[in-house]
Amino acid sequence: GSGAGSGAGQGRVGAGVRVRERVRAELVLEIKAVARRQLAAAGADGLSLRAVARELGMVSSAIYRYFPSRDELLTALIVDAYNAMGDAAQAAYRSARGPRGRWRAVYRAVRDWARANPHEYALIYGSPVPGYRAPQDTVAPAARVARLLVETVRECWEAGTLAPGFEGPPLSATLRRQADALAAEIAPGLPAPVTARAIIAWTQLYGMISFELFGQLVGSVDPSTDFFQHATEQMADLVGLPPVRATKPATASGRPAGEPGTTAG
Repeated sequence: GSGAGSGAGQGRVGAGVRVRERVRAELVLEIKAVARRQLAAAGADGLSLRAVARELGMVSSAIYRYFPSRDELLTALIVDAYNAMGDAAQAAYRSARGPRGRWRAVYRAVRDWARANPHEYALIYGSPVPGYRAPQDTVAPAARVARLLVETVRECWEAGTLAPGFEGPPLSATLRRQADALAAEIAPGLPAPVTARAIIAWTQLYGMISFELFGQLVGSVDPSTDFFQHATEQMADLVGLPPVRATKPATASGRPAGEPGTTAG
């Protein structure tokens, strides 16, 4: 009897722990949702744990059990933003076909996410928050989009299909070291000039989006969808992605016209 009783007691304790964990997780989500609304209203500078607690009807001391400081809450929001953008880019990457198709899909997905979430984009790519230093936790989420772009380039380089639009000037010793260090981390073996071109394309992506969201294109290429699509292709050419081959009409045999095994006319 005692064995059964202790087993039931342990089950109740386990269930209680799970309930507390679930309640805690739900409250963390609520805190972050309120904090995002504050970001939209007052920017990262105006984020206040006390104001978040007040909106949730919590005593201000209680919120510190979940986020001991404003910077920890900011870090959680930053990691969430990078991961949301990374998820969107990864889903687009996986659903697209061919290197250039994947490149276009990632560029488009990042822009679409930024336009749909301008305040979260501004948190990660806008003005630095005074007094805040991003911890190591943010590095991996921040690199997700770059990894997808570099992976697309690496795939073509390994297949021998990479053909950059032009070589460009030789790399300085410093830039070569930086490119080699980055390649060693995310694409071992990738030549430094190839990595440098990928970095140009990666920074161009965020430069275009930031100019669009922060009103810098008004009076020039606004609305900017056509410009963005044009630049996407230019960046794909710069890094050397092969063009999308035009599909030839299939013959009765199922082969594209003009391929061996087909008859003309």
